Amino acid sequence: MKTALTIAGTDPSGGAGIQADIKTMTANGVFATCAVTALVAQNTTGVKDIVECTPEFLAEELDCVFTDIFPDAVKTGMVSSIPLIETIAAKLKEYGAKNLVVDPVMVATSGDRLISEDAVSALKELLLPLATVLTPNIPEAEILSGMTITDTAGMEAAARAISERYGCAVLCKGGHQVNDADDLLWRNGSGKWFRGKRIHNPNTHGTGCTLSSAIASNLAKGFDLDTSVERAKAYISGALGAMLDLGRGSGPMDHMFDLKSVYCEGRPD
Repeated sequence: MKTALTIAGTDPSGGAGIQADIKTMTANGVFATCAVTALVAQNTTGVKDIVECTPEFLAEELDCVFTDIFPDAVKTGMVSSIPLIETIAAKLKEYGAKNLVVDPVMVATSGDRLISEDAVSALKELLLPLATVLTPNIPEAEILSGMTITDTAGMEAAARAISERYGCAVLCKGGHQVNDADDLLWRNGSGKWFRGKRIHNPNTHGTGCTLSSAIASNLAKGFDLDTSVERAKAYISGALGAMLDLGRGSGPMDHMFDLKSVYCEGRPD
């Protein structure tokens, strides 16, 4: 069985972070391992508190995974401080990690900031150049490129700039009033659009975590990047289209939408 590692923070409500990553990887047919960067007290209404893991303990977590169940792909999510970024980058280099998907998590769906200002510079310098692909949303792409994005041309310019600056592929995610659900993959000097139809579901907690984890899962299974993005977009559309409605804020998606025939069998509606 192929394996994937998620390096990220937690979400007690189960819709984002490591919990969403593990569900997504499992639903996409790979064995999920994890290394926790922070304990995050959050739910669908917002982030209440963050307690970071120590760099030393994070290093031990990563050693435990890489020396025992070596991942076929790695996804990074919320990494909120310089020492943690330094630790992750060092360990990824030490073990020669492959198929690295970096979700440059900076702001939660609720609007709460999840990374310190000084850590953004460390993220750019140490982690982004190691990536196979980055998956920024529009606000994150603006931060990484230093540009304002208001239309598809702006997405192309920002994706190009980020890709050239960090030497990796960039999947610039649409939405945020720029387009419906069209994502742009930029690499090797050219771009490819992945068209999607916006699903009118207000419950979008954890969509970024889920998409990046689905891409990593498909890379782990040996699919090329284009196919991995296509499959990941189809998966997230299914999870959103299931129209799960939980929580008092922007609720989670149904990560296991395709397993309903299994876990609902023999149960009353």
